[in-house]
Amino acid sequence: MASLAELAAVHTDLSDDEIDHLLRLVASWGLLADLSFSDLLIFAPQRTQGTGPTGIVVLGQVRPSTSQTLFRRDWVGRQLALDERPAVLQALTERCMVEAEVTGDSGPSVVRETCIPIRRAGRTIAVLAKETAAHQSREPGELERTYLEVFERFATMIADGTFPFAADDDATDDAPRVGDGAIVLGADRTVHYASPNAVSALNRIGVLANSEGRRFGEIGLPESALLSMWSSRRPAAEEIEVGSSVTVRLRFIPLIAAGEVTGALVLMRDISELRRRDRMLLSKDATIREIHHRVKNNLQTISALLRLQGRRLSTDEAKAAIEESVRRIRSIALVHETLSHAAGDDVPFLEIVRPLVRMVEEGLVSAERPIRFVVTGDPGVLPSPVATSMAVVLAELLQNVVDHAYPSATLADALVRVSLSNVGDRLEVVVTDNGVGPPPGFTVQSSTGLGLSIVRTLVTTELRGSIAFAAAYGADELPGTEVRISVPVHG
Repeated sequence: MASLAELAAVHTDLSDDEIDHLLRLVASWGLLADLSFSDLLIFAPQRTQGTGPTGIVVLGQVRPSTSQTLFRRDWVGRQLALDERPAVLQALTERCMVEAEVTGDSGPSVVRETCIPIRRAGRTIAVLAKETAAHQSREPGELERTYLEVFERFATMIADGTFPFAADDDATDDAPRVGDGAIVLGADRTVHYASPNAVSALNRIGVLANSEGRRFGEIGLPESALLSMWSSRRPAAEEIEVGSSVTVRLRFIPLIAAGEVTGALVLMRDISELRRRDRMLLSKDATIREIHHRVKNNLQTISALLRLQGRRLSTDEAKAAIEESVRRIRSIALVHETLSHAAGDDVPFLEIVRPLVRMVEEGLVSAERPIRFVVTGDPGVLPSPVATSMAVVLAELLQNVVDHAYPSATLADALVRVSLSNVGDRLEVVVTDNGVGPPPGFTVQSSTGLGLSIVRTLVTTELRGSIAFAAAYGADELPGTEVRISVPVHG
């Protein structure tokens, strides 16, 4: 289904500012549907041809959560002739609210339609239609009468261009709705009406006395957000916490007439369970980071013990094996160190690659073996298992370059490039040197060295990727080597 912005761009002459005005209305019109106990539709004139519009198009539709819908099918995108909705046309042309009766799409055969012109910068850009069953079998109670009166005040604000507000600070998932609890404040800022759910929410935060006819401060509630809303004429929000077990979110929405705040609608929602879960997630996240920190410390301890052990060895081969093991452990420790500072189980791989290259430079490169490393590209964010395996792979490849690509007689201008890219579903790594190149007939599958065996196993088995060695494009005596690795980022 096309979005409101897409439908408006295709079918109407609305400007970007006018479309944005409608989008802000749609972002908050669940409130209006609940207050009116009605389905709401947005009708806009289709692109003009000649003297006027050729028809109307439905740009949006919302159903109430406080009553039964009259529309079983979506009307979004439906195009109608002008004579199919004469009340909509009248509201567009005469810039006033119009009431009429129309044939229902489903459910009741007759529907009462209230058409409200949507104004923006002095121009009627669309019509908000409130669709309600024409015949009610009972008299509405106090709650319904109060909600309908508040809706009529919002309807006037829509027709005046006052609503929706230019900026709204509470479009979050935990924003309260009408059914969660509603309080209506008068021009004197006293409580004129509190719904049963609002009374329950007040009881949860310790307000047990009758609130009607009294100000927030008189019943023990903070008034800072209310005063901010009143002075700025913009919605405001506040959370009230009672201990660590009860949290109630309040949203203050001004009711404006003739440019002045004449009251407010206060929505209340008990979000104690949501905040409890948030605290649990924060605690869990902190615990995971602490675990990564301890794993990193343990790996560094193992590295230190191995280095101590290596100093006691007498053969060069044994010492080299210990040094290689230390580098592999430090490669894994780099991943856990990065994860200990990040939220979640994903890690920016570039934050691992750069210290990994420095580690290789410090451990393997010297004044007698000057090799320059250059890292380019952005590998993006990787899941920790992929990042851990790729850190070991990259460390092995760089060590392999230092050990085999540059014999002592050909060390001038030695350069190793590490190119990284992430196309969303695959990580591409290319390591290129300008050394002596691979020996004739060499393949990674036939290699018997421990380092390349580890690389081959990690890439092809653990990561389900591919690896290929080939001569680069240098001179005949120094063709260089290019290693290409491609692994899936997820799964």
